[in-house]
Amino acid sequence: MTLKRLLIAILTRIEVVYDTLKWRLRRWFGLDHVRIVPYVGYGTQTAFYLKGRALAGRSIARVTEADTVWKNVLNMIRRMHTFELPRVRVRARFRDLEQDARANVEGYFDIHLPLNAPPAGPTPWYEVELELVDYASEMGARVMGQVFVPPPDAQFAVISDLDDTVIQTDVLHLINMARNTFLRNAYTRLPFKGVAAFYRALQRGSGEQHNPIFYVSNSPWNLYDLLVDFFKVRRIPLGPLFLTDLGLTADHLIRPDPMEHKLKHIETLMARYPTLPFILIGDSGEHDAEIYLEAVRRSPARVLAVYIRAADDTSDLLPLVQQASQLGVEMLMVPDTVTAANHAAERGFIQPGELPLIRQEREDDEQAGTTTLEKIEDATGMGP
Repeated sequence: MTLKRLLIAILTRIEVVYDTLKWRLRRWFGLDHVRIVPYVGYGTQTAFYLKGRALAGRSIARVTEADTVWKNVLNMIRRMHTFELPRVRVRARFRDLEQDARANVEGYFDIHLPLNAPPAGPTPWYEVELELVDYASEMGARVMGQVFVPPPDAQFAVISDLDDTVIQTDVLHLINMARNTFLRNAYTRLPFKGVAAFYRALQRGSGEQHNPIFYVSNSPWNLYDLLVDFFKVRRIPLGPLFLTDLGLTADHLIRPDPMEHKLKHIETLMARYPTLPFILIGDSGEHDAEIYLEAVRRSPARVLAVYIRAADDTSDLLPLVQQASQLGVEMLMVPDTVTAANHAAERGFIQPGELPLIRQEREDDEQAGTTTLEKIEDATGMGP
């Protein structure tokens, strides 16, 4: 056993003891309720894959557009400071099938539910009941999770980053990133201009398909509720999310390696859907070009195109573009969503009739973004 593995094992044991004692004390004083946070899952014709987290304490109240920045700050603190239920048993039920799993020390669990027949429902979405077996009699011990199964006529799948690709975060500038993360909520966080219309067009494809969109990001799972609400508010197609666990696990001390995290999930999705080609979308700020090029190297025949949002000088990325081209894949450095959409229409990924809608949404988002920023600066005194 390496020194790192030994250290992780010792710290994990300490954390389990601490969390168990903390939970028992809170229960003794009647301070907590159990709950399950189900994350959007995905499936094939033979299996469902679903992740979630077992927690104690009440969930964050539904946010509104009228929430103050200070309420947003308090909600963010609550998201980051969680009371997890370590090592609890979770049971998944779908129709007459059941599958048990055990949460890790951070309360996260993964369900792999084999199917005895194709799900064959009227929509691509299916519900799976989740239950905390050890607390089955308590309110909050059961919840319904969602699983998306791509329909047989899906044209392709999309794998997209989130930060600075879908949602404006500004990860390269610490103060701006803190402001975007802590002072805003699902109503006041800003999308990249036109991204919702573009992603809806990709979901429909060249006809009226329901192409799957997977979001693979280095954002923490703690932000899951904010991201899902953001998708709903901005009308961005919801899809399975693959985020990161901030904390101690059997594999890392704080967080997983960003490149390994993304590549692992890209490879898994390609293996789970062997007949689907993929479009990869990211930005130039978090090494997405390097990550996606590696994915192209490993499976060049599976990638239709790569779009990298590049607002700054990207001359250093030109060798990556050339390497992707030599492998037969177009990697485009695009300044905005409309440029990517124009290329997608030329290649038959979206219908040309979608382009005016994407251009109009870009203009609407531009105006909405200016108004939102002015409100936040007035409330906090924080300029750009």
